[in-house]
Amino acid sequence: MDKIERYRQIIKQILTEHAQNSSDTDTVKSQLIFDNENNHYQLAYVGWQGEKRVFGPVMHFDIQNEKIWVQYNGTEELVGERLVELGVPSSDIVIGFYSPFKRQFTPYAVE
Repeated sequence: MDKIERYRQIIKQILTEHAQNSSDTDTVKSQLIFDNENNHYQLAYVGWQGEKRVFGPVMHFDIQNEKIWVQYNGTEELVGERLVELGVPSSDIVIGFYSPFKRQFTPYAVE
């Protein structure tokens, strides 16, 4: 399995685990969005809580230049650490929701 396909599988595993552990209700559902063509992967919540609309990302990953970009993490899990546990080198992980200046202070790639 090539590197990009392996990263796709790891990202899908993380997102699927979170979706399975979410507290779906009759009116709010988890949606897994896997775009293999453009390498965008997301878990979102969609639905209604009473009169309030629920819609938004929970986690979002991209694969760019053979690196995993964590674009959003609305969970308490340290997904960078989880990626490393699953075999991704820290040099192939970018915390995209940090500014480039702040990224230099993480154990992960800057770009």
